[in-house]
Amino acid sequence: MDSEINTPSSNLLPDNDAQRILLHNEVHARPSQRIQLPALVIYVVVINAGITREQECEHLRRLPGQQALMPEQLQNNFLQLYLQDYVLRWERHTEFTRYALLQHLPENVQLGAIDPELLAYIALPQGWLAGIPGKTFAAIKLAMMEGELSQADKTLEQARNWFGGNRVVASLMGREGYSLAVTDFRLRPSGFERMLVIMSADASETRAGRVAQRLLEIETYRLMALKGLPFAKRLIPELTTAEQQLSDITAQLENKASSDQELLDTLIFLAARIERATVEHGYRFAATQAYNKLVIQRISELREKAIPGTPTIGEFMQRRLSPAIATVDATAQRMSYLSARVSRASALLRTRVDIQTETQNQQLLEKLTRGQELQLRLQSTVEGLSIAAISYYVISLLLYMAKAGKAAGLPIQPELLTGLMIPVVVWLVWRATRRIHDKFFKLP
Repeated sequence: MDSEINTPSSNLLPDNDAQRILLHNEVHARPSQRIQLPALVIYVVVINAGITREQECEHLRRLPGQQALMPEQLQNNFLQLYLQDYVLRWERHTEFTRYALLQHLPENVQLGAIDPELLAYIALPQGWLAGIPGKTFAAIKLAMMEGELSQADKTLEQARNWFGGNRVVASLMGREGYSLAVTDFRLRPSGFERMLVIMSADASETRAGRVAQRLLEIETYRLMALKGLPFAKRLIPELTTAEQQLSDITAQLENKASSDQELLDTLIFLAARIERATVEHGYRFAATQAYNKLVIQRISELREKAIPGTPTIGEFMQRRLSPAIATVDATAQRMSYLSARVSRASALLRTRVDIQTETQNQQLLEKLTRGQELQLRLQSTVEGLSIAAISYYVISLLLYMAKAGKAAGLPIQPELLTGLMIPVVVWLVWRATRRIHDKFFKLP
């Protein structure tokens, strides 16, 4: 028989992946509790925001015989302590930590008891519950006992006494109705809810543990799912205002009543508000969906059967929880849809602004082109005038030189010689000007 693998590798296999052992043991991280009837479970859930494992470990050390408890023992987010008269279960989750005390139900607490107070029988040291680090989010007293379920309606009538006349919900659970769960989902002055489970005599300890776990998780996940509701209610007026602003912007976009740049600035501001709301509330709304799915799953695992005249736990959740979840869903979808609408409007407006900018740039470019053409024409005109002026001065100089030569006794006629040189001078000046012009335009 193979022994349990505790080492990171085996001589018969390649080296283990770094996460193999961790992932393999994950299914064993929180084993189901075995519960021997009659039993009392005191269950407390606290929000652990800002609370470290070290703080929770320090509080667990206050239990009898646990002074040597070290934070390393809490690294797996699960711990079960077996003390003299009770078992304490500690579980840490992302948002909350839960403590479950399991002890025997006092013998004098019977099925027909009228609104019995169970907190007086808690086996924990005085003040230990009140000192748990964190903020209380759920607290349940779950009593479990054996009873006759062949006539479930009569058993339910006895169980009603536990709830002091409050209206209750009840479910026969299992394919053969091996247990009956009764609760009223009401907070009592002590801060606790109360649940009662009656099981047939042949129910196993493992089955009792699973029933308790499912009922406690249903209430825990129900409350965690509802955490998104206050945020959704606060967000609804903001979304309504944002939708109206977007509608106004769209109307202005159609009739061009305002500057496109002003509309774009308004849209950017609106998009920033919606993005902020998404960042602040997106996780909470997604968590609501996840927790609601867990509630539905746990209820389906109960395999409920109704007792005529009394709603089941699943029916109660369907009527009371579903509208709240629908509100959160609608708010999340509304926020997402509004974000998409703002993005489309922004893209449309940006496109229009870009087209207008491109048109303006094209018009400016055309003006610059026309200016350059005029400048070239003017330059050509100036070049022509320059050729005439330069030629005039050169010919004048030649005339003076010819007159000077005649005065010196040279046999020349200054006017005739100058007249003959005019075409040559003009051509030479024009040629020199063109060469300078060509060199200028060939510069890099």
